[in-house]
Amino acid sequence: MSVVETKARENVPSVPLERPLLEVKGLVKHFSVEKEGWFERPRVLRAVDGVDFFIRRGETLGLVGESGCGKSTTGRAIVRLYEPTAGEVLFDGVNVAALSEEQFKPYRRRMQMIFQDPYASLNPRMTVGDIIGESLDIHGLAKGQERLERIHDLLCRVGLNPDHAMRYPHEFSGGQRQRIGIARALAVDPEFIVCDEPISALDVSIQAQVVNMLEDLREQFGLTYLFIAHDLSMVRHLSDRVGVMYLGRLVEVAEKEELYRNPQHPYTQALLSAIPVIGGGGREKRRIVLEGDVPSPLDPPSGCAFRTRCRYAEPRCAEMPPPGLAEIASLHYVACWKVSS
Repeated sequence: MSVVETKARENVPSVPLERPLLEVKGLVKHFSVEKEGWFERPRVLRAVDGVDFFIRRGETLGLVGESGCGKSTTGRAIVRLYEPTAGEVLFDGVNVAALSEEQFKPYRRRMQMIFQDPYASLNPRMTVGDIIGESLDIHGLAKGQERLERIHDLLCRVGLNPDHAMRYPHEFSGGQRQRIGIARALAVDPEFIVCDEPISALDVSIQAQVVNMLEDLREQFGLTYLFIAHDLSMVRHLSDRVGVMYLGRLVEVAEKEELYRNPQHPYTQALLSAIPVIGGGGREKRRIVLEGDVPSPLDPPSGCAFRTRCRYAEPRCAEMPPPGLAEIASLHYVACWKVSS
């Protein structure tokens, strides 16, 4: 590990005195890309390239950023749908990234996921009752009449009817399918749920209903969420803190009101400037337009990954990445040379 990497590891977000439910340390997920020719060197796609954050019990951390920045890959690596390349995922103090599949099985019950696409995430050959009840069978939680009652109760909690248990996914709308996916995630009484853009595939009229339902379920079951989304307004509504990702790394994390009121990283400022002002009483909001496209994670820029689009970039930004997430205020962390210097 280089001196720069060592320094970055030292500047990870400080953890509260009370142990968080989830703590991610230096999470990395790289994918090997097949060579296209005999003389081409093997290539590595750096989807997640050293991510650090924590989520307190009962809290919702929103995760935002452009498509392809690694948000969904981060969520999948945490619950080990993707095996992490490096780093630690401490769940209730245990590094679940280092556990064998058999050792991890009890944690699968405690960590669940709601997927982005309600059309692709449900098995079309299974009834809704079997989709929800499958995890009950795997973990041996309920059988017979108790299993049926549990399925019916879950359907009611997500706004569906018990008789829907006998139907198939193709008989439901997108919003109803997402409710089925939420019921499936709740079936095993989890403590932590990764919500991977659960509203992005839904009609606008349905999105608010699903977000409000997630908020109610968090209160009912004492859940902890990692809420991944593009909609910055929804993230502000549901989240307690917000993390901003760019090209596989977190560039800013803060309490939601602090982040929206006082963004410090140039990328965060550009993202928030794109939120439309409704009923602003004549106030005009200056839109920050980023030049160029997001660099490829196959060939990321040297130094700071954002420097190729940053209006504040200077020579040292190309020489080395910022020294980790520096705490500039209480629970407000930024990875930027301009802010940390």
